[in-house]
Amino acid sequence: MKNVLLPVFYLPPISWFSVFLDPENEVTFEQFENFPKQTYRNRANMYGANGKLSLIIPISHTGKRQFKEIEISNREDWRKLHWKSIKTAYQSSPYFEFYEDKLIRLFELKENYLLDFNLKGLEIIQQILKTEKAYSLNEEYIKNPEEVNFREKFSAKFASEYKMDDYYQTFSDKMGFLSDLSILDLICNKGPESLTYIKNIKQSY
Repeated sequence: MKNVLLPVFYLPPISWFSVFLDPENEVTFEQFENFPKQTYRNRANMYGANGKLSLIIPISHTGKRQFKEIEISNREDWRKLHWKSIKTAYQSSPYFEFYEDKLIRLFELKENYLLDFNLKGLEIIQQILKTEKAYSLNEEYIKNPEEVNFREKFSAKFASEYKMDDYYQTFSDKMGFLSDLSILDLICNKGPESLTYIKNIKQSY
């Protein structure tokens, strides 16, 4: 077994799941890092009618910096907006209707902390994928951890380092294949085949 340290993302990209679900990996989640902006910790990329669509969870600026203390801002009804965007993007995909009842539960939650919300999202995705991968949360921030460190590995700004085969996406006829979007894109388009797809992903370096 290999010990890996993973960040906790909002409806994570497919590449994240390839690390998380790898049977060789024993997973610890990072909860004490200083919250980095413009990452998948509070954003998820979908495939909308006009291409890549980033859904961003607004953060309360309380002065707290540790990830586990980061509070979600509810000044606007972002849950309703995110769900509407997801529904618009995927309602004509092959499997959305099969998972809609499970997915909407995430946007009915009233979690105050980003960490808790993201973990609830992971729980729902695991139910859909029919996986029960265990994990633990770390107990302190360590700059150079003993685990294989994935905290900076998944960039929301640059192309993915993971090689993935094309699969049918709702709007790919119009704009081509978009790689390594949120896990939602995969499950809505591939359904029960999603797990096999995840297992076949390779890191490109």
